[in-house]
Amino acid sequence: MTRILITGGCGFIGSNFTRYMLEKYSYEIINLDALTYAGNPDNLKDLTSNFRYHFIRGRIEVINTAREAIKSVNAIIHFAAESHVDRSILCAQPFILTNVLGTQTLLYGAKEAKANRFIYISTDEVYGELGINGKFKEDMSLKPNSPYAASKASADLLVRAYYRTYKLPVIIVRPSNNYGPYQYPEKFIPLMITNLLEDKPVPIYGKGENIRDWLFVEDCCQAIDVILHKGRVGEIYNVGGQSEYKNIDVAKKVIEFLGKSEDYIEYVPDRPGHDFRYALDISKIKEQLQWQPSLSFEEGIKATIKWYKENKWWWQPLKHKLKKESEGFWT
Repeated sequence: MTRILITGGCGFIGSNFTRYMLEKYSYEIINLDALTYAGNPDNLKDLTSNFRYHFIRGRIEVINTAREAIKSVNAIIHFAAESHVDRSILCAQPFILTNVLGTQTLLYGAKEAKANRFIYISTDEVYGELGINGKFKEDMSLKPNSPYAASKASADLLVRAYYRTYKLPVIIVRPSNNYGPYQYPEKFIPLMITNLLEDKPVPIYGKGENIRDWLFVEDCCQAIDVILHKGRVGEIYNVGGQSEYKNIDVAKKVIEFLGKSEDYIEYVPDRPGHDFRYALDISKIKEQLQWQPSLSFEEGIKATIKWYKENKWWWQPLKHKLKKESEGFWT
């Protein structure tokens, strides 16, 4: 039986991908997760009785933990990361520890074990920011502007180095902004949805002019699946949703779909070093692997709103935890 190690499988994209793979294939999935604040075991509580799903609690930067998890697997899909930009601005150290050292430890373990595939899930933020025109291509230089993005870019370079130096069969995936079920409610879209469901204001940085390309998480899972099975070793693939929107326009759509008034919008001081625009050229994955996003932004947002409406049991305790922890984390 094919065995796949997924790191960070209790996180947002990792949990969606774990469930997706178990439903589509007869593979055995090993999930290595440290269960930090955004790693929620409730994300996969429906899989606890699945004999093809195995959970290991541990940190990826601990070599013995990494070795044990990697042992006898056919492929590694590396999602695990500290990922919230605002938190990285307040304190960068956890991002360096997990995103850089943790990735290096996994690469070392994969080299020892002679892994057949190492798929590293990066981010479009490693490129820096765009002006109003153009899109990021895979061969563009990396110019990260936040501590989070810098930690991810550092890991990108380590992955590339292990390919060039040791011939480790790696592939780098750079998705755009994901949204959908099980996304931690400090993030922009789930924060808006859950705030509106609780009749609270929607915080928007600056004037809301920053532009992002939005990708529904299931489309992202499908892309990673295709890359795992058909991607070329040593390559980088952009995975975008082809859905560029200003933050203020995203907020207005969510408000409209929930039948609320735009009076709920609350403008807050802008984030330091806030990148203006991200947009990905996805022609490479379209041409080489015949993948493109299947859901429009409107369809994805409606599905996301429906999920949060129906799963208050999941997000309400997290919102309570966030309220106690701090006031004012937004992305």
